[in-house]
Amino acid sequence: MDRRVRVRFAPSPTGPLHIGGVRTALYNYLFAHKHGGDFLLRIEDTDQTRFVPGAEAYIIESLKWLGIEASEGIGFGDGPHAPYRQSERKAMYKDFAMQLIANGQAYYAFDTAEELEQMRERLKASNVDAKYDAITRGTMKNSLTLSEDEVNRRLENGDAYVVRFKLPRKEEVKFEDEIRGWVSFNTNQLDDKVLYKSDGMPTYHLANVVDDYLMQITHVIRGEEWLPSAPLHVLLYRAFGWENVMPKFAHLPLLLKPEGNGKLSKRDGDRLGFPVFPLNWQDPFTQEPSSGYREAGYLPEAVVNLLAFLGWNPGTQQELFTLPELVQAFSLDRVSKSGAKFDQNKAKWFNQQYVRKLSDEALAPFLSSALVNAGLNQDFSDDFVLKVCSLVKEKISFTKEIWDYSNYFFIAPKTYDEQVIKKKWSDKIPALLLDLIANFEQLDSFTHETVEAAYLQALAKNEILGKDFLQLFRVIVTGVAGGPPLFEIAALIGKQETISRLNHALTQIPSKI
Repeated sequence: MDRRVRVRFAPSPTGPLHIGGVRTALYNYLFAHKHGGDFLLRIEDTDQTRFVPGAEAYIIESLKWLGIEASEGIGFGDGPHAPYRQSERKAMYKDFAMQLIANGQAYYAFDTAEELEQMRERLKASNVDAKYDAITRGTMKNSLTLSEDEVNRRLENGDAYVVRFKLPRKEEVKFEDEIRGWVSFNTNQLDDKVLYKSDGMPTYHLANVVDDYLMQITHVIRGEEWLPSAPLHVLLYRAFGWENVMPKFAHLPLLLKPEGNGKLSKRDGDRLGFPVFPLNWQDPFTQEPSSGYREAGYLPEAVVNLLAFLGWNPGTQQELFTLPELVQAFSLDRVSKSGAKFDQNKAKWFNQQYVRKLSDEALAPFLSSALVNAGLNQDFSDDFVLKVCSLVKEKISFTKEIWDYSNYFFIAPKTYDEQVIKKKWSDKIPALLLDLIANFEQLDSFTHETVEAAYLQALAKNEILGKDFLQLFRVIVTGVAGGPPLFEIAALIGKQETISRLNHALTQIPSKI
């Protein structure tokens, strides 16, 4: 690559950042770092009617939470091409629009909304595509049909206008997409897009191309939904004479809903019970809440790993990648052309793997927070909390689940798994529990080894097989049928607490059967 790689993520602040947008940002980040280049964050807010308060800050916070740090841009520090918010670059766009008019590549259009609607209705009635193009422009009020004096008069009077791009007729626009190969569009399929409005704001198309040129963007990596805009952008580069620095395009596959067809939406997430946004969001206008991965208990490393695999694969069996490992493995030629179905079970699996990778020290604050909420934080040492984390880590998929899977370490069970009680309790059990209590009381050292030895001794004396009692013993001690190694649980909660729970079971369970 001759030029230094420079890519950008350029979202619009129109609401919360969809995970499809996060994936686009991630792929840009990975590509830039793979090639020793720069990753920019630019906010494309030219359409002020769709601006949503708080959306820009949400975008920045989301990327920072996930570790997708920009080299320069909004929220990450200015570089040589500031400002990075398009509304702050407003003054420069008119000169570029006027340049296109001067060289015959664009024109003023003065049509009112009513006149445009009449044109569309007329074309629909004739079964013709209703678009403003090389054919219909000749019947409309623009600088191609009006006299120069009339155009100047309208401009001097302050009449509302837009600047439209003058598309050539019957021309094939071809470009090589880094993911899809050669792509071709005929200009007869397109319309004369608006580039600039009389309120001084450019449209997405003009601002996007101008900013990419001025910011020396070498690769435009964006979602598949922008593919229909690509031929216009290619033609704009030609019209400005910038063909030799036109970026390479790569259009990413859509993120698809888990079942059926179509793009993954918030409705799918709400219906199936998973987030489609990185962070919680509340709509400032309707107050409607949306759940986020962070608040749902996902770790940022897991979300990054999950998103990387939605449309890309490394060509190996490896599934767990750190961000630096993803940088080394990533390449656009391994990005799929077809859409990627979201799999919420796989999302949970990724998170489980990263929870298991957490050190006990990293997991402990989540459990300590739960203890504070339960009013128990003063009753247990930091060392005890760390040991509990070590024992339950393998069982949880989310950090927020740690209390549900460990509360019996801190509070004796008040209820017992009824199915296990009904299946395993027998007339022999009370005598066995009494022997077990007696054995435990004689122990000077209460370790998982001595607990197990005392347990086996009581089983042998009462001629009961381990398979007939072990799960019942677990339910008596913890209240639930599954969990970490039972003898380690008993050793950790201690001799007196274990005996207390056995005595409680002796008095409570028979009356409930």
